[in-house]
Amino acid sequence: MFQDETLDFYGIKTAKIKGLINVELPIVEVAESSMDYIFLLEDNTYLHYEFETSYKKDNLIRFAKYDLRVYERDNREINTVVIYSADVKNAATELKIGSLTYTPNVVMMCNYDGNAVYAELEKKLREKQGLSDKDILNLIFLPLMRNTISKIELVEKSIELSQQIDDENKREACIASAFAFSVKYLNDTEIKRIWEGIKMSNLNTALKMIITDEMLEVARKAIKEKLSVELISKLTGLDIETIEDLREQLEQETEENAE
Repeated sequence: MFQDETLDFYGIKTAKIKGLINVELPIVEVAESSMDYIFLLEDNTYLHYEFETSYKKDNLIRFAKYDLRVYERDNREINTVVIYSADVKNAATELKIGSLTYTPNVVMMCNYDGNAVYAELEKKLREKQGLSDKDILNLIFLPLMRNTISKIELVEKSIELSQQIDDENKREACIASAFAFSVKYLNDTEIKRIWEGIKMSNLNTALKMIITDEMLEVARKAIKEKLSVELISKLTGLDIETIEDLREQLEQETEENAE
């Protein structure tokens, strides 16, 4: 979805996105061992994206530590964008600690009118107008914007709108992406509700494969949170054997990192 995009309509001025980079780092502090997304740009720099639904004072410290580790690993310039959902009204934009100054780009989604964006997207789809790249990304980010209804309802509306897109590839990518982002800000019960709704839809094999990939990531996070295999299976739709294999893989990775 982000390939060949710049996202400059959110005020982010960068080269176009070329690909996605592995975010896992071999460090002991497992809780800090991954970030949301790192994109490789056409100018061979990195763009680090973080999506946050709450503000904590140590956010910038955590992001800065990770950026330094990525730079140490890959020796590439890295710029960071922190996107705060509409729940956050104020957030620090700079970290100054003597010789070191850290200034990521900060996007406050409370400044974006989700009601207006939804109405515009709904009108375009109703009138069979094509959606621009900006429209597609607004559709995915809709639940993070300022709105008068709950996030889970916004996710459902976003998916409902996505299902009206004529282009099959865009339709599937939008639905899968909307679900992928929802995992970051909905609770387990809400995620299961969205997942069940998607399973009941008339989706082809390609979309189900995309969703399954996301489910594997959900399962990995659930295992780290020590949820039971049975509950993870219910939440993700993955079979017990697959989840057990993931658990063994994570245990092996933890042992290797400790060494």
